[in-house]
Amino acid sequence: QVQLVESGGESVQAGGALRLSCTASGRAFINYAMAWFRQAPGKEREFVASITWNIGSTRYADAVAGRFTISKDNVKNGINLQMNSLKPEDTAVYYCAVGYSDGPIASMASTAYRYWGRGTQVTVSS
Repeated sequence: QVQLVESGGESVQAGGALRLSCTASGRAFINYAMAWFRQAPGKEREFVASITWNIGSTRYADAVAGRFTISKDNVKNGINLQMNSLKPEDTAVYYCAVGYSDGPIASMASTAYRYWGRGTQVTVSS
């Protein structure tokens, strides 16, 4: 089993920045990708960003491209999400996920990710 624990969620004002972290433990993958998804109240869970572990290629949702940066954390065996220029519409619970991936770019589909964390709340006020 794989355990994922997110941290770093807070309440911030619009225009501010936050850094989310996800620490992974448990079984090791050979080819995998990690990703961030988010879910706002009353909305479906949506893709935010992904990174393939072996190559390090990244992918972003249009809504966050240019503002968010996903990166690997080899020490924590996890990922980070640097979020800048936050907007009220970024308010959501942010989830970390990991799944098998042998392609050059990780999937944007939640079904491609097998293990999920419990999430961390990000609230952006105007």
